[in-house]
This record gives sequence, C-alpha cells and structure tokens, in this order.
Amino acid sequence: MSAAREEKTSEEQRTAHLERLNPAELAPPRGFTHAVTAEGGRLVFLAGQTGTDGTGKVVEGGLVAQFDRALTNLLTALAATGGGPADLARVTVYTTDVAAYRASAGELGAVWRRLAGRDYPAMALIGAVRLWDEEAVVELDGLAVLPREKT
Repeated sequence: MSAAREEKTSEEQRTAHLERLNPAELAPPRGFTHAVTAEGGRLVFLAGQTGTDGTGKVVEGGLVAQFDRALTNLLTALAATGGGPADLARVTVYTTDVAAYRASAGELGAVWRRLAGRDYPAMALIGAVRLWDEEAVVELDGLAVLPREKT
C-alpha cells in the first residue's frame, strides 16, 4: 500500500466516528449541518473563544476579523487535545449584532472554509446583549468528538 493511500486510510478511520446528516425534508443547509452523530470516542468541550490575541486583547477590524481570530482560537484549543476541524460536532456562535452577522455571512463562510474546511458541524447562532470581553462582537464555543485512542 502506498504512503499516500495509508495516510488517506488513516484520515478516513480518524473521522469515521462522525456522520453528518442533512434530511431532504429540511431546507438545504448553508454553512452548517442539520445533524451530526458520533459513535465511540472522547468528548471535548471547548470553552467560548472571542477574537483575542495572545495577550488577551480583542483584535481590531470588526466582526469578520474577530470571527477569524475566535475560530483560530477555538481550533487551537481543539488541536491541543489532538483534534482537528473535522472532529467538531457542534459549534455555537454568539454575537452582539445578528444583522451584521447575516450581512457578513459570505465573508464568514470564506473564513470558515479557509480555517476549518468544508466539514460543517451542527451550529446555532445566538444574539447576545454583550460578551465577556466588552469589545468582542462574536464568540464561539464547541463540542468535538475525537476517536478513541488505541491501547
């Protein structure tokens, strides 16, 4: 078996624990998956991440820049557990400006695809009066399922 095939097989086995489902009876999803099932694995609960840099300062540039950094932070926390974007089963997005989020959906989708690929978790968007970091306009938290480690 070639090294490339072995690598693909390994990745296929790694992500086989999640199944993404989009029933035909529901409107086609854009930027999310309607249902994600997980079988056997380790749960990773990811704390809310805002668009803060390594010093704790909220990045400048508005919603898209903060979303980019918040997603980067969420994926960094996930990577520390040995997981990656394909392991995300659920992400909740909190924003202080739902209208701006909807208006920026195309740009936000491009950020998601650049950082996390095209595997979308089940997602929800929640409007919030304010977030922990007063300057923050978006926060992401998540749930991932990692394959069980072989013993």
